[in-house]
Amino acid sequence: MKLKATIGLLIALTFISSCSVRRFVPEDKYLLRSASVSMESEEKRGDLGEVSSELNAVLKPQPNSVFLGMRLGLLYHYKAQREKPGFIIRYLNKKFGEEPVYLSDLDSARIIELLDNRLENNGFFHSNVSSKTKIKRHLASVNFKAELGKPYELATYQLDSTKGSVFVEIDSTLSETLLPEEARFNLDLLKAERQRIDKRLKSRGYYNFNEDFLIFEADTNQYDNRKFDLFLRLKNDVPRKSLLPYTLEEINVFPDYSLNQEKTENDTITLNGINFIQNPVFFKPKRMEPYILLHKGQTYNPDTSRLTSSRLSSIGAYRFVNIRYESINPNDTTSDTLKLKANIFLSPLKKRSVRAELQAVTKSNGFAGPAMALVYSNRNLFKGGETFNLTGNLGYEVQLGSGGTTTGLSSTQFGFKAGLIVPRLLLPFNINDRYLYSVPKTNMSVGFDFFDRSELYSLRSLNLRFGYNWRKNRAVYHEVNPISVDYVNTSNVSPEFQEILDQNRFLQSSFQKQLIAGVTYTFVWNQLALADKRNPILLVANVDIAGSGLDLLSNKTNDEGKETLFGTAYAQYAKADFNFVYNYRLSSSQRIVARLFGGYGLPYGNSETLPFARQFFSGGPSSVRAFRTRSLGPGTYNPSDADQGSFFDRSGDIRLEANIEYRFPIYSFLKGALFADAGNVWLTKENSDLPGGKFSSDFMNELGVGVGAGMRVDIQNFVIRFDLATPLNKPYLPRGERFSADFKEFLFNFAIGYPF
Repeated sequence: MKLKATIGLLIALTFISSCSVRRFVPEDKYLLRSASVSMESEEKRGDLGEVSSELNAVLKPQPNSVFLGMRLGLLYHYKAQREKPGFIIRYLNKKFGEEPVYLSDLDSARIIELLDNRLENNGFFHSNVSSKTKIKRHLASVNFKAELGKPYELATYQLDSTKGSVFVEIDSTLSETLLPEEARFNLDLLKAERQRIDKRLKSRGYYNFNEDFLIFEADTNQYDNRKFDLFLRLKNDVPRKSLLPYTLEEINVFPDYSLNQEKTENDTITLNGINFIQNPVFFKPKRMEPYILLHKGQTYNPDTSRLTSSRLSSIGAYRFVNIRYESINPNDTTSDTLKLKANIFLSPLKKRSVRAELQAVTKSNGFAGPAMALVYSNRNLFKGGETFNLTGNLGYEVQLGSGGTTTGLSSTQFGFKAGLIVPRLLLPFNINDRYLYSVPKTNMSVGFDFFDRSELYSLRSLNLRFGYNWRKNRAVYHEVNPISVDYVNTSNVSPEFQEILDQNRFLQSSFQKQLIAGVTYTFVWNQLALADKRNPILLVANVDIAGSGLDLLSNKTNDEGKETLFGTAYAQYAKADFNFVYNYRLSSSQRIVARLFGGYGLPYGNSETLPFARQFFSGGPSSVRAFRTRSLGPGTYNPSDADQGSFFDRSGDIRLEANIEYRFPIYSFLKGALFADAGNVWLTKENSDLPGGKFSSDFMNELGVGVGAGMRVDIQNFVIRFDLATPLNKPYLPRGERFSADFKEFLFNFAIGYPF
């Protein structure tokens, strides 16, 4: 009944809004309701979808936007034209108002002319384009109909001349042409072919060549079945300097460049043919030279230039990197090769900076409160691009409410971290990293954190990292930490919490004093920033191995029979996980995003379970949104005390999750989403304290499943997200009672950024 009432209300609002808009339309005007293009072809072709998209792009202006059948932007505009519209209407009109689009604004004759032009650009010459208009109650719909004949197709493609070195280079590229035999005539494809040839010539030293120098000529006289021969030639009077390759004769680097600095005499240090011009020394030449891929006598190549610029930018010491080329002998009429001078201008960032961040934190487990971070940075510390960071953080949280017995708990946390980033690989042996996409970096850090949960326990942790990271290209990133050490110690344990630990060996082992020392590796394949990928993917994989080999250093055991190092038991486990996200674009503003996560941890030797900080959790705003954070699993385990169980116990060694989300626009920067989530965590070993927690072959029936809808405020990639979800399958309930589709229970999630 409620659903019927809601639908009825929406229909009524739509009807009222439509009537409200139409009463503002002048008597001699008609609102443009829709404009579309339909095509009829003599033969079925698989490439007409792109042609249709190109034709529809011609239809301008577009009708006023419609949301749930209502033209709200248009309504705000009309009401704002009244003598006293009021503050609210003026505000809504300023933010969302739209000028009316009338039928008279649509120039049908001009659109028919443009449609015919686009069809000719796609090989459909002599097509017939017409239009038909339908009018109903001050609303007009226009349909343009295009009757297509057989398109012209390519018979042969050849170069019109072979004189000079540039023609030899062009001819050598034709085997990679974008114009296959019988390709439909396509102006955009011809432009892409010119760009391909221009890019290839540039990579072979033709610095002054331009794609506009290339001309295509089509000949249809040899055929009577809509075939054509294509000839490629150069324009007349192309400058000689554009037809010759260039080599680098001089390379100058200005490591401390500023537009505002006064002209001063600078010292020049030459290293491997590169001139470093600075006074005093801002950046050591021997440290910067490996980042520069240009060298004297090298044939000009824009890819090498871009890669050099990318590497210099990724050092972390510079705000701007600008590489300018100058011709040294442009009027030389005897040489077969011309010369270039490369000037590399580097504008530094401020050497020292302090950044403060004030945050308001809210969590799905009911904790909320303020947090503050202070970051001090010192760049180019040793004149080799090194960056030193010192970070301090402080936070306080109060559990406002979670529906259990522990409401009112509070947490205090503070810590500091010192880190040094060196823009090169610190290795005991040499490695050639010159042709990586960006500068590889060595990272060193040490940090301390203190966490106090009032009335329960305190945690102190010390961490140490030493590792490397680098980008192979724009999409692929690697990070390896051969030294990764964490020391965790629990103290100030309250009697109440000790009682919980005594009753649960799994939880007790998670909170023991422990040393975690091992190796970690991360691989990222991210296509989201690549504009040429229609359906980009994101893959993040992690490997974490701890305790392996420490047996050789340990010769003592504690009272529990565990081997120790420096008097502390160390963790032994192997853990791996992956996160795969696939974006399927339905249109420019709509897409389906699917995610699959899998993680597995195997404790062995000293460890009965993974350390608490390394365990998997499920539920929350970026997981299974119909369940609170850390409220799922392990398996079908159902704690007797809902609050304490959900906060302390619900973690595991195995995690599986799957999500699918349909994202669509609603209005301006307001976006919408419909989604479904499924997931849970399990244990690798049976644990009597957590019955039902072990992974089994029946894991599909043990997944927590939820569905929901959300709204996102997306302003220039800053996203505030609101999701409302309801569970469909609760794995902790008895069999036969887990599935429920009555949609009575909802969970609200608030977060920053998209979930995946």
